[in-house]
Amino acid sequence: MNSLPLWLLVLIFVAGAAVIWVAGIQLSKTTDVLDKRLHLGSALGGLIVLAVATNLPEIAITVSAALSGNIEIATGNILGGIAIQTVVLAILDLFGRRGKGVRPLTYRAASLTLVLEAVVVVAVLSVVVAGSQLPSGLVFARITPDVVAIAALWIVGLALVQRSGSHLPWHEDGSAPDSSPHPRGHRRHTPDKKMSVTKAAIVFAISAVATLVAGVVLERAGDAASSQIGLSGVLFGATFLALATSLPEISTGLQAVKQGDDNLAMSDIFGGNAFLPVLFLVATIISGRSVLSHANPSDIYLTSLAILLTLIYIVGLIFRPSRRILGMGVDSLAVVVVYAVGILGLVSIANG
Repeated sequence: MNSLPLWLLVLIFVAGAAVIWVAGIQLSKTTDVLDKRLHLGSALGGLIVLAVATNLPEIAITVSAALSGNIEIATGNILGGIAIQTVVLAILDLFGRRGKGVRPLTYRAASLTLVLEAVVVVAVLSVVVAGSQLPSGLVFARITPDVVAIAALWIVGLALVQRSGSHLPWHEDGSAPDSSPHPRGHRRHTPDKKMSVTKAAIVFAISAVATLVAGVVLERAGDAASSQIGLSGVLFGATFLALATSLPEISTGLQAVKQGDDNLAMSDIFGGNAFLPVLFLVATIISGRSVLSHANPSDIYLTSLAILLTLIYIVGLIFRPSRRILGMGVDSLAVVVVYAVGILGLVSIANG
């Protein structure tokens, strides 16, 4: 695509983003049906089914970048994607449900399971930081200890989240946020009864494939466009590309919030953010190189930023602020401000 004119590359990039947006809405609707019919539960459905599906663009970009040896784009997209997808929660808070008397997103999605999911994100990202300090020679059978630890920690996190659905001791306390059989943020609507499990699975699969193909198109067109305008791979991967590949989370999140399932919306974000670092295992196997040991300062900076943003929402989920400022909760506003300041710091690192 490098030979194509810039205007055509931008048009292709926008078209790919549009496909991801439309497919994301269908992913949300069909996940809702599958959750209900297969009894997955909104938290587990968001953590596994929807989170993995909406991260198909990142999967496509990681595989494509690893095959071409462009690890910088893959690393920047994964770590930058985690930070910007956390900001998606602020977008959902602002635009998801409006009107007088509407409480912030973290107030409505009162769930200790979501806190646990966010803790898993922080734990996985901590291993990413630790892995970046390991020597590059620790490669055996095309894998490294850090990426194996990340994958193992993600699997343990899945097991803990599934167990938390019915085994949290906080359920015994009537004042605990999860004690109600129908807590705030719980699904308050009935999925499409006309859609069978088979039809939902087919629509889900088609939407997933469309998202995957569009993700490859985004990576190729975006990489070519960034080269023509002189934008560094790290800055492009962490901003424009990360935002474009976060469109499934935005579309599915808005759809979930409008359907009354705030838990699914937040679980999709936290589940996806916990899953994204697992892609370092894929990149390591494909490239045969130690990916995290080659992480540059901007990658570690983005990881730290993502941890900080996640911690803000953990506090929000625990204290559940009821006040809205500028149309969003106090925690969401803090996330937007911290992210904006963080990107200014990233620009200075990229230009330094």
